[in-house]
Amino acid sequence: MTSDYDDTDRLAIEITECKHMGIAVLPPDVNESFHEFAVVPDQNQIRFGLDAIKNVGHGAVEEILRAREAAGGQFKSLEDFAKHVNPSICNRKTLESLVRAGAMDRFGERGLLFNNLEGILNLSQRIQKDALSGQVDLFGESDSVSQMALALTLDQNGPEIPQHEQLAWERELLGLYLSHNPLEAYEALLAGEATSIQKTMSLPIGTSVIVGGAINESREITTKNGSKMAFVKIEDPTGEIELVVFPKSFLKTADIWQRDHVVLAQGKVGSGRAVGDDSEHKVLVDNAKLVTIEEAQAYEPDKFRSGFKKAAAKASLAGPVASISVNPRLYLRLEDSNDQQALLSLKEKLDGHKGDTEVVLVTGPSDNKQIIKLPQTIDVNEECLRDLAGIFGSTNVVVR
Repeated sequence: MTSDYDDTDRLAIEITECKHMGIAVLPPDVNESFHEFAVVPDQNQIRFGLDAIKNVGHGAVEEILRAREAAGGQFKSLEDFAKHVNPSICNRKTLESLVRAGAMDRFGERGLLFNNLEGILNLSQRIQKDALSGQVDLFGESDSVSQMALALTLDQNGPEIPQHEQLAWERELLGLYLSHNPLEAYEALLAGEATSIQKTMSLPIGTSVIVGGAINESREITTKNGSKMAFVKIEDPTGEIELVVFPKSFLKTADIWQRDHVVLAQGKVGSGRAVGDDSEHKVLVDNAKLVTIEEAQAYEPDKFRSGFKKAAAKASLAGPVASISVNPRLYLRLEDSNDQQALLSLKEKLDGHKGDTEVVLVTGPSDNKQIIKLPQTIDVNEECLRDLAGIFGSTNVVVR
């Protein structure tokens, strides 16, 4: 996590894996975090590192750690923080980022602290000024400084900051949602109805696919002939991908492409070249559906009908790569089913590339083939396919 703190896609994957392992990843905290991600002693938890917060530099974190030690190992209150941390190093921008990222939640509600940033900073500056002007004796603090440290009163009348905006702060400064992910309520529906974005990014160009997630960016443009289309970024717990909504599809779905909407989108995997750039995988949208929180909470796989799976299967048969289905399987051809070395190597690869693609082993001579669906599933990626081709031969490894 520490090595990937500036790669939010990787970090999101690692945090999701921690969740599956029962390890909680906690938000940053000025009393418990260090520069890097760290294990919480005697707990099955990891604490977010302060260096990973945007706009909080290494020097400011060093000052917070120094001040924390000077305060006895922990800041006892917001006033204690203001008294010990040097405001010329931990300045307004740093303080604001700490508050917005949730690193000072122990001292009060995030919106309340944000509305009182000036008061916190002013108190810290006054204490620092008094200390520099000699109002602190050689043996400790003067009464005036002690009293001043207790003089901070938070203004309760500031504007209320809604939760979705506070979550947006978190995502902006940490690169992801940590205290609460608004997609949690949609997790079962997305897992049942869509291919994860992480997996989609490794699928071959032309694959028909259904992806789902929350919209975090939407940009409409007008084409040369006056039609409207959109470029939309969505995210799920595994990553982020761009949807390209061409005019024909945009006409049918124009009202759903709004920030924070959760959508399912059916289309084909394409590259940036299809829209004039050389970037990574995108989804070229044929159709899309807004998913409501009520649908997510009441989700039952046999009852939910998006209408996409049937359309996606039809598109797959008509498209340029009819050999690839909506939910592809990996087929491996091994004529000699007694080849123990090949079978042992296959088990090793299955254990090393765990994923959600079904694996089918085809054995025996051509006139008497046996088809065996293996209990293990696999993550189909370039490294995995290369390894399997080395065992079975490239013509005997097929995804369709």
